[in-house]
Amino acid sequence: MREEELHRLLTVAAEDVRPAHPAATGWERARLVRRTRRAASATVLAVALLTGGTALALRPAAPPPSATTATPDRNPTPHPVPVQTPPADLAYPGHPLGRLGDPVGATLSARPVRKALALHQPIDPGTGVAGRIRVLGDDGVVRDLDVVTPAPTRDSGGNEAVPLKSGSLSPDGRTAAFAQTDEVIVVDLTTAAVRRHPLKGYLEHVLWSGDRLLVGDDDTTYELDRGTGAARKLPVSPWDAVTPDPAAPPNVPLELGGTPPNLTEIRWSHDETYRSIRRVDFRALPPGHRVDEFYGRGWQRGNRVTRAGWITTGTMGGLEGVALLNADTGIVTHLLDLGRDRWKGCCEVLGWDSDGAVLLRHNPGGLLRWRPETREITGVTRNLFGAVSLSAG
Repeated sequence: MREEELHRLLTVAAEDVRPAHPAATGWERARLVRRTRRAASATVLAVALLTGGTALALRPAAPPPSATTATPDRNPTPHPVPVQTPPADLAYPGHPLGRLGDPVGATLSARPVRKALALHQPIDPGTGVAGRIRVLGDDGVVRDLDVVTPAPTRDSGGNEAVPLKSGSLSPDGRTAAFAQTDEVIVVDLTTAAVRRHPLKGYLEHVLWSGDRLLVGDDDTTYELDRGTGAARKLPVSPWDAVTPDPAAPPNVPLELGGTPPNLTEIRWSHDETYRSIRRVDFRALPPGHRVDEFYGRGWQRGNRVTRAGWITTGTMGGLEGVALLNADTGIVTHLLDLGRDRWKGCCEVLGWDSDGAVLLRHNPGGLLRWRPETREITGVTRNLFGAVSLSAG
């Protein structure tokens, strides 16, 4: 047999023997797994990830492809899953806010704080009766706010709510503000001094924008000069105004809200004469995952904004959740799915921890700490019923 014929026979025979794990097959498998992730619901997504992880674990080690053949859509590094759920059993590794439910150990008038970590107004879960506002100092002692007793807020229809709001405590933990009908009460927590500023309206909303105090009624937001007591109107929604990063330079008013399905991010110019409106973008989430409506206060840290809302995951709607979005692009990058079997509006965001974790309420009566980038979700405290305001900005 001639050499050419022998070569041809060997070539034909080898065509039916496929390599165990060729590189092309691995990349094709990865491409199909990514397609499955995009097309499946959250449950199927988890199964796809598990299957893909098992296949990769069983695959023999091989040298990485050379830089000349690599392409952007063939990145072997898996991307973090943007939708998360809390673990069934939360760990409580310890946190300074864990003492927020401790018994009162002093009065503010007798022992002012250097800095307050949080304010808490207990509410009896059985009767709905609200107690007195408490102050947790950075020394770990809980104090009774005995220098003033704010009345419940109310709107023009007579609906009442507790006076402590999530935005009541200033970012530096030194001052507290309480909206009241026709006035705003400001308490210096380091001296226990109280000032009252007359301001017309059924005032309900308070939030701090750096050193600025913003106060709102049902449809108007005022900026209060605490030195002179003068106030001016701001062109932002009192419901949707985002509490800005206290470490940022002069603040540009930002709103996150809108009417479903047209959720929007509104950014005002520095002189507050022009606003840009952009639709909230869910392209980074799996198909069928979105926020249907926001509630509670939004909080900004750097270019990240987080706010609670009612969400849809796949085909299931009416769930409680928390969204994290990029303020520069309007894209929702992470979604925390907190489920359905909770009381309405259970999971309001309360701000940011010092290391960039999101702090939020969690039914029943607890606080959670969520780090979207690392997928870490831990408990802060249990059975803390009532309103809470943190110095986290």
